[in-house]
Amino acid sequence: MQRRSTSLTLTPTTSPAAPATSPEPRTPRDPLQLTEQELDELAAELDAVRDEIFSQRGSSDARYIRRVVALQRSLELTGRACMLFSRHRPLWWTGVGCLSVGKILENMEIGHNVLHGQWDWMNDKEIHSTTWEWDFVAPSAGWQRTHNETHHTWTNVLGKDRDVGYNVLRMDPAQPWKPVNLLNPVINLVLAPAFEWGIAIYDVELDQFFAGTKSGRATFEDFKRVMRKLGRQSAKDFVVSPLLASLTGSGKASVKGFLAANVIRNVWAHAVIFCGHFPDGAETFTEEDVENESRGHWYRRQAMGSANIDGSRLMHFMSGNLSFQIEHHLFPDMPSNRLAQIAPRVKEICHRYGIQYTSGPLPRQVFQAWRKVVRLALP
Repeated sequence: MQRRSTSLTLTPTTSPAAPATSPEPRTPRDPLQLTEQELDELAAELDAVRDEIFSQRGSSDARYIRRVVALQRSLELTGRACMLFSRHRPLWWTGVGCLSVGKILENMEIGHNVLHGQWDWMNDKEIHSTTWEWDFVAPSAGWQRTHNETHHTWTNVLGKDRDVGYNVLRMDPAQPWKPVNLLNPVINLVLAPAFEWGIAIYDVELDQFFAGTKSGRATFEDFKRVMRKLGRQSAKDFVVSPLLASLTGSGKASVKGFLAANVIRNVWAHAVIFCGHFPDGAETFTEEDVENESRGHWYRRQAMGSANIDGSRLMHFMSGNLSFQIEHHLFPDMPSNRLAQIAPRVKEICHRYGIQYTSGPLPRQVFQAWRKVVRLALP
C-alpha cells in the first residue's frame, strides 16, 4: 500500500468536459484502489494522447525551438556586449537583465528539454540530446544520468529517487530525522542562489561512493568532468569577459554583473523545480509500492508525485514549460511547446480516475515547498 502525505485530498476539481468519444465519467474514488483493468485503461488513454501529439510533430515545432535558440543567443550576445561597458549603470542593468533571461531560457526551455531528447526527432546535430552542452556548471552527461535515468524512472520513490532532498535536505516525514536536519532552511537558503553548484556536486554521486555502490574510479571521472566544466564556465563568465571589459574600465562591474545573472538564474530554477516536486499534494512512495509496476501504475505515480504551476504564457515559457510538471513527467520526451495543449486532457483523465491533479499559482507553490523545508527540519 502506498504511503500518503497528510496534505493529500481527493476532492474533485473542476475540469474541462470530456470529448464525446471519452469513456463515461467515473465516480470519484481513491486512485490507489484502481483495479488492474482500470490502470490498463488509464495507460491506454494516456498512450493515445502521447501518440497523437507525436504523430503531429513537424515544421512548426522545429521552427519554434530554433526561434527560441535564436532569441536566447541574441539575449546573451546583447548582455555580454553591455557588460563591456557595464561601469555605466544603465548598461549594467540592461546587461544583467539580458543575461539573466538568456541563461534562464538556455537552462529551462532549451537545455533541459533538449537533453531529454524532445527534439532528437529533428535529426539536427546542433539541437540534439547527444551533443548539447548547457550553460550550467553540471555537465550534461552526468545530469542526464541522475535526472533522466534515475529521477524520471523512480519519481518520488524513497530510496530510489535521489532528487527527494538532493542528499542534503529532509523533504519527507519518512526520511529519518537527524540533528543536521535542523539546518534544512539554512541549507535551502544557500542552495537556491548556488543551485547549479549543488546540482554539479549532486551529480558526482558522492553518497553512492561512500556507501560503496560506486567505484572510486567512476567517482573520480565524474569529478574531473565537473572540474573541466567549471573551468570553462568560469573562464567564459569571470575571466575572458571581465578582461575585455577592463579595457573600458568595466572589469569589476562585469564580474558583478555575471555573478548577479547567474544567481538570478539559479534562484529561478530552484523555485520552479521545488514547485514541481515538493508542494502540498505531491505524493511520495516506498520501494514496495513500485514492485512489478505496470505502465498504468507508472503513469499513476508520475501524476500523483508531480505538481503544476498556474500562470501566464510568459511564466510557462520562462519555466521551460516545467510549470506543466505533471505532463512532463508523464511524457518526458514530448516537445515542451506541446505540454500546454495536452494539459486540459490530462487533467480530465486524472479527474475521471480519481487522481488529484495538483496545481496552483507560483507564490503558493513556493510557500508550500518552503513550509515543508521548515517543518521537516524538526523531528
